[in-house]
Amino acid sequence: MSDFASIDVAGKRVLVREDLNVPLDGGTVTDLTRIDAAVPTIRSLSERGAKVIVMSHLGRPNGAVVESLRMAPVAKALSAQLGFDVKTAPDCVGPQAQAAVDALRDGDVLLLENLRFHKEEEAGDDAFARSLASLGDIYVNDAFGTAHRAHASTSVIAKYLPAYMGPLMARELEMLDSILENPKRPFVAVLGGAKVSDKIEVIDRLMSICDCVVVGGGMANTLLAAEGRPIGKSLCDKDLGPALGVLDGIKHHKFKAKLHVPKDAIVAKQLAADVDTEDVKIADVKPDDMILDIGAGTAMDYRGVILDAKTVLWNGPMGVFENDLFAAGTEAVGQAIADSGAVSVVGGGDSAAAAHKLGFADKMTHISTGGGATLEYIEGKELPGVAALRSAKPA
Repeated sequence: MSDFASIDVAGKRVLVREDLNVPLDGGTVTDLTRIDAAVPTIRSLSERGAKVIVMSHLGRPNGAVVESLRMAPVAKALSAQLGFDVKTAPDCVGPQAQAAVDALRDGDVLLLENLRFHKEEEAGDDAFARSLASLGDIYVNDAFGTAHRAHASTSVIAKYLPAYMGPLMARELEMLDSILENPKRPFVAVLGGAKVSDKIEVIDRLMSICDCVVVGGGMANTLLAAEGRPIGKSLCDKDLGPALGVLDGIKHHKFKAKLHVPKDAIVAKQLAADVDTEDVKIADVKPDDMILDIGAGTAMDYRGVILDAKTVLWNGPMGVFENDLFAAGTEAVGQAIADSGAVSVVGGGDSAAAAHKLGFADKMTHISTGGGATLEYIEGKELPGVAALRSAKPA
């Protein structure tokens, strides 16, 4: 696996796997984050004279052609960001895809149709991977967001072409490795999101390597419930086992980090755009209350912890930040991270959306394009898409 910048791509057909799985609203891309992240790689290949053939999935069509999940709106948005026309193909394999590739001139960019219109993509089918590979001379995987999937376009295809890691993928791994293996300390993790059970391996790993872990969202509710604290009718894991395991690990000094859970919360009787809210101590949460954000006192405490940090990993909001009534906690931790001057990595998904919505994105050192891939890498798992590149045949 050679360095991307040194590949001789002039006149070559370069098959690039990007993660352009973007949100759409009536055929319009509503968040350009992933497209903007892919642009430098695509532009570099185009300017170096490659015939650039971009592959991506979009949504979950489950192996069938779904008209609302065609790649045309993505191609339009990608064209706008690149400043020149991106061509499209009516399929990603077969005669029509081949004809679109054959029509390319050096420097052209072609976006193939949705990979997941074929069930063989998610099945990691070997013949499908060979069909994709037949369209290119060189393979570049730049899609960190799908690197945890053993799909045809992310792991199998690397057997059939000279394979390279794209700059976006390399940057993701470099940033995550730097904070997981040799962080500047104090190292603070800010964890939110819905469930402890979804992130139990992440919590265990971060509790073992961080100095402090601060928790919000549904995850905090579950930990509070496991401690026997009142959480009313708040979002909470049905199975408290994983949370009890975390608390037991703390009790028996299994972990390095100090865990911080909310001492107060913003509650309401229901989640709605216009509802009465109250900031109460956790001990005063009533049976019909819903905890929807961390309280002002907790936000202040978390700010103090974060301001002392030299490295911060942020994964998950502190509350239902999409509703302005419950965005203050997430905004407070985002502002604290921005003010801290720490090396800051935002772990994709809702955290990235919150950073953009609340205006902190440009103040973070790195915003990951991976959701599940970021979490699995933090857990210490080998990602199939990365493993395939590392074991790929040399050019």
